[in-house]
Amino acid sequence: MSKELPPALDLDDAAALLAPLTELVARAGEAILAVNRTVMTVDGKADGSPVTEADLAADRVIAEGLARLFPNIPSLSEERLHLACPPYTCSLFLIDPLDGTKEFVAGRAEFTVNIALVVNGTPLLGIVGAPALGLIWRGLIGRGAERIALGADLSILDVTPIRTRAMPGPGAPWVAAVSRSHGDSRSEAFIDARPGAIRQEVGSAVKFCRVAEGVADIYPRLAPTCEWDVAAGHAVLVAAGGIITDGHGAPVRFGGNRIDFIVPEFIAWGDPTAAGR
Repeated sequence: MSKELPPALDLDDAAALLAPLTELVARAGEAILAVNRTVMTVDGKADGSPVTEADLAADRVIAEGLARLFPNIPSLSEERLHLACPPYTCSLFLIDPLDGTKEFVAGRAEFTVNIALVVNGTPLLGIVGAPALGLIWRGLIGRGAERIALGADLSILDVTPIRTRAMPGPGAPWVAAVSRSHGDSRSEAFIDARPGAIRQEVGSAVKFCRVAEGVADIYPRLAPTCEWDVAAGHAVLVAAGGIITDGHGAPVRFGGNRIDFIVPEFIAWGDPTAAGR
């Protein structure tokens, strides 16, 4: 297989990336868990968000792995934004080495390692690892999605196909995955306008995965976030049968066409037929 992927991506080539990228996510998660949260250094970025030595350790693992495995495919990490050369019009790895740093600093388990392969502005393949939960979710558009349970030695204990569920009917309760650390008034208004919601507080990209595996129905985020926060979960959810749109029903695009790689808003729907209702 060529190490560079053509714009018209062959799904067999993309499928061949799943195993090495899954291993890379698992090893990055291992690097995070090796950091002692009680004594680690926590610094602040220019935007006020925290960064820890665990973020940087995971980023090193991923950067070295991608450079070795796929040197001809550009990569963009949250921790190496100064190296970005947007816009990216062909293939791109979008990386968040530790999504949910606030969860990690607080001692909670819902933080993730996210790697997505974006082709022509759309996430095609996504891997979301939750090292403290011993889980990895991964998806390839056109080939489906699955949840992987890992052993302490990073061995694969179980692989379970996952699928989104149909939206409950009128009057029936439905589940909205919401952020524990990043709530916003527009998302709350969106949920309040649809009676019967049960809010499920979840950290990091795990919210996408809960919708992808049919535990939640919708994950609305009608406030700005960044492409590396969204891309991997986007691929997992769509591969599992869902859809992600902006607040007007249009697709969400990736690759740096907006300044600072901002995603102004999105809604992750488990049931595509429910979008826009």
